[in-house]
Amino acid sequence: MALKKPVKYIFVFGGVLSGLGKGIIASSLGFLLKSRGFRVTIHKLDPYLNVDPGTMNPYQHGEVFVLDDGSETDLDLGHYERFIDESLSSLNTTSAGRIYWDVLERERKGDYLGETIQVIPHITDEIKRRIKEVNIKGQYDIVITEVGGTVGDIEGQPFYEAIRQFILEVGKDNSLVVHTTLLPYINSAGEMKTKPTQHSVMRLREIGLEPNVLVCRTEMDHHLSLDLKKKLGLFCNVETKHVFESPDVDTIYEIPLVLNEQKFDEAIINKLNLDFATHDENINMLESSIGRFKNPKYIVTIAICGKYNSLHDAYKSILEAFIHSGIENDARVQVKWVDTQKLETSNNISQAFKNVDGILIPGGFGNRGIEGKIMVSRFAREAGIPFFGICLGLQCAVIDYARNVCNIKNASSMEFNSDCINPVIDLMQDQKQVQSKGATMRLGTYQCDIKPGTLAHKAYNAIKINERHRHRYEVNNKYRQKMENEGLIISGENIDLNLVEMIEVKDHPWFVGVQFHPELKSRIVKAHPLFKDFIKASIDIQQKHKSSDSLIVE
Repeated sequence: MALKKPVKYIFVFGGVLSGLGKGIIASSLGFLLKSRGFRVTIHKLDPYLNVDPGTMNPYQHGEVFVLDDGSETDLDLGHYERFIDESLSSLNTTSAGRIYWDVLERERKGDYLGETIQVIPHITDEIKRRIKEVNIKGQYDIVITEVGGTVGDIEGQPFYEAIRQFILEVGKDNSLVVHTTLLPYINSAGEMKTKPTQHSVMRLREIGLEPNVLVCRTEMDHHLSLDLKKKLGLFCNVETKHVFESPDVDTIYEIPLVLNEQKFDEAIINKLNLDFATHDENINMLESSIGRFKNPKYIVTIAICGKYNSLHDAYKSILEAFIHSGIENDARVQVKWVDTQKLETSNNISQAFKNVDGILIPGGFGNRGIEGKIMVSRFAREAGIPFFGICLGLQCAVIDYARNVCNIKNASSMEFNSDCINPVIDLMQDQKQVQSKGATMRLGTYQCDIKPGTLAHKAYNAIKINERHRHRYEVNNKYRQKMENEGLIISGENIDLNLVEMIEVKDHPWFVGVQFHPELKSRIVKAHPLFKDFIKASIDIQQKHKSSDSLIVE
C-alpha cells in the first residue's frame, strides 16, 4: 500500500507596507499550481480584531466579499475564487477577532478546565487548528495561507508565532514561506533600493521565520536585475534563483504569466519536492484572454453610480466582472464614476451621462445620494440606455417605476424613510426584530426561478439558478401586482420565500435589476452571464448610435 503524500503548506507574508498585492501573489500561485494538476485551496488570516469584515466601512477595507455559505469576507477571497475558479467557504478565512472570540467562549464554558488563558499556547493553538481545518477532509495537496497586514505589526505577532510552530510540526520539507516586499526606485539617486526589503526580512527572522522565496514589487519600468537579485539573496539569506519580481501590469491576470515566465511555480514545486507537470493549456488560455483584453475591438463606457466612488476597491468585484465580460465581448470597459448626490441638485442629468453606453447602480446602504440614484434609473429607462441595478440598484429602479409609471405617490423604501406612506421596498419580516448588525442579513446563496422568455432567461439559458445575497430589504409584495399590471416584469423570484429576485422593463434594449450580487460569481475563465449580456447590450447601443451618426453626416 502506497504511503499518502504529506500536505504541503505555503505561507504568503508581506513586508515594508500594505497594498503590495500579497493576495494577487497567493492567487496567482494557486492558479499556477492548480494548472499543474495539484488540488489547491487558499486561506486568509486577518490580524484585525473585527470578527469579520461585515460591519467594516468600505472606505477602510474595500468591498465585503460574500461566499456561498453566507460568510462575509475580505476582498482577497474574491481574488482567490476568481483565480483558482473554486467556491470557498468560511473555513478559508478567519480574523484575530474570531479567534479570540472562540477561545474566550470556550473559556466561559469551562472547556479549558480552569487554565490561565494565554496567547501561547491557546491563541496560537487555535490559529494552527484553523490552518489545518481548511483541509479537514484531506481533499487538497497544497494549502496556501496569506497573512494580512505587514510583518512587524503588533496585532500580527500571534499569527507569525503560530506559523513558526506550525512549520516545526509539519516539517520544513512540507512548508514554504513566500515574502512579498517593495523595491522602491529613488528618483534623486537614480536607483532601486533594497534596504526596506532587507529590514523587512530582518523583522521576519527576529520572530523565528525565514523566507524561502522573495517576490519583489517593482514600479513602472524599473525592473529587478540579476545584480539586485544577488544582493537581495546575499543579505536576505535567500537563493538568488528564488528572488522574483512582480511588476506593474495592465491587469492583475497578467501576474500568473509574469511569474510563470520567471519559473516561479517551478521553483516552489522543486523546493517542496513535488512531482513536475506541464500546464500549457491553462497558460495558453490565460494568454489568449489577456491578448483580447489588450487588443479590444470595442471600447465602451459604463457609468457606475455608487456611494463609495472615491475608493474603487469598494466595487472590486464589479470592476473585475467588467474585465471578464469585456474580454468575452472583445471590448475594453471604461468606467465613469458618477456622484448621484450631485445629480440631485443638477438641472441637466443628461450631461452627466454624455457618451455613456450603459449605467450600473451597485449595492450599498444608507440614504445618501438615493434620490439621485432614482433619477438615474428613470433617465436610463426613458432614454433607452442599458441599465443594470444590483441589490440597492434594483430597489431604486422599483421606486422609480412605482413613482413615475404606476403613479404611486411618495413611493420609497423603509430604509430611507421609516415613516414612508408607500413602502414599495420594505424590511424583511424576519429582520424586523434584529438588533445586531453583524452577520444578520440575508446572506449567501439562494435559489431563483427565472421566467422563460425574459432577458434573464436569455442570459442564463436556465430556469433555476443560485446567486449570492447580502441585504435586509426586499420588494414589498403588496405593490407587486400593481407594478406588473403597469408593465414591470418580474423575471426572477424565490418561490420558497415568495420574494422578488429580478425585474425587467418592457420595450427597453436592456433594463435588468437583481436583488443578489452576480459580480461575486464572475470568473476570468467564465464571465457572469448577466454582466456579459449587459456589456453586449451596451456595445449594441453604441454601434447603433454610431451608425445613426454616420447616416446624419452622409
